[in-house]
Amino acid sequence: MKATAVPEITGAYLFEPTPYADERGFFCRTFDADVVRSVGIDPDAFVQDSLSRSVRGVLRGLHLRSGAGEAKLVRCSSGRVFDVVVDLRADSPTYLNRAFFELSGETQTTLYIPAGCAHGFQALTDTADTSYRIDRPHDPAEDVTIAYDDPELAIPWPLPVASMSPRDRQAPGLAEVLKRREV
Repeated sequence: MKATAVPEITGAYLFEPTPYADERGFFCRTFDADVVRSVGIDPDAFVQDSLSRSVRGVLRGLHLRSGAGEAKLVRCSSGRVFDVVVDLRADSPTYLNRAFFELSGETQTTLYIPAGCAHGFQALTDTADTSYRIDRPHDPAEDVTIAYDDPELAIPWPLPVASMSPRDRQAPGLAEVLKRREV
């Protein structure tokens, strides 16, 4: 497994496994504490694993947590997703930068998203399973959502939105979230 820094977002990393393929399919390690530790991330900090299943065109996000924030390891375990990270850490050298990725079950690449960054994704396949490893227990009172179609962010979502939660559909724009100091 190799770790690669994401140049657009300080502190974000891609963890790319080395699959072993044969006639049966493939096997790969999707998490390695030593590799995670090698880039300064505490592998023992993660306290919760979650999974979402989405159908083609479903958009989830843009989400983040207020207060101390929330760091995540995100991986598409089956199917493909268009994944987005926005740096909302005011003290970051990459503040307001965006980064886009295609995560897939074929590659099993994991994306590390530092606390203070917004995250969202859109399913590109009929079914897409997305796994999350999160460094804090979920507290709904800290949930922050930013409009997926905010013109300031100009995210190039690849498909028309097939479905999204009411909370995501009614989310305020980035300027409003920043004005409220939710992040």
